[in-house]
Amino acid sequence: MRRHPLLLTVTTAYLAFVGWVTLGPQPLDSSNNGLLLRALGFFARHDSTDWITYGRVEFAANIAMFIPVGVFLLLLFGRRLWWLAIALGLLLTGSIEFTQQFLPTRFPDVRDLVANGSGAALGVLIALVQTMYQVVRRDEARPRRAAATYSR
Repeated sequence: MRRHPLLLTVTTAYLAFVGWVTLGPQPLDSSNNGLLLRALGFFARHDSTDWITYGRVEFAANIAMFIPVGVFLLLLFGRRLWWLAIALGLLLTGSIEFTQQFLPTRFPDVRDLVANGSGAALGVLIALVQTMYQVVRRDEARPRRAAATYSR
């Protein structure tokens, strides 16, 4: 981690953001959700989009919020420790849900645990694929010295 101070700083900042969103006080009124509630009302009026509900949007948002967590953890620990990145993502979401039971404006939810854990695992998978692609491209760009010496 000492080799990647910028990555460590960005990861720490993002984890602080996740902590603020998941553990900070939740507004008691819905004025902050006005645009979302209007969009959901629009979707509810149409048969083809009435399946888009607040619960589904929240579940998808939880997945999306934890994808960068998985990406950052994999980049910090490396491809060989992919399992550690997933384990830490699950530990993080479990810790958040556990802590929420002691906060007056929050409550733990198994669906959040599933969504957050899935997002972290998906982030690890995305980072694995991306880093594997970069390794393959780097290997293809290298000149093949051994093959060149045998062709003489």
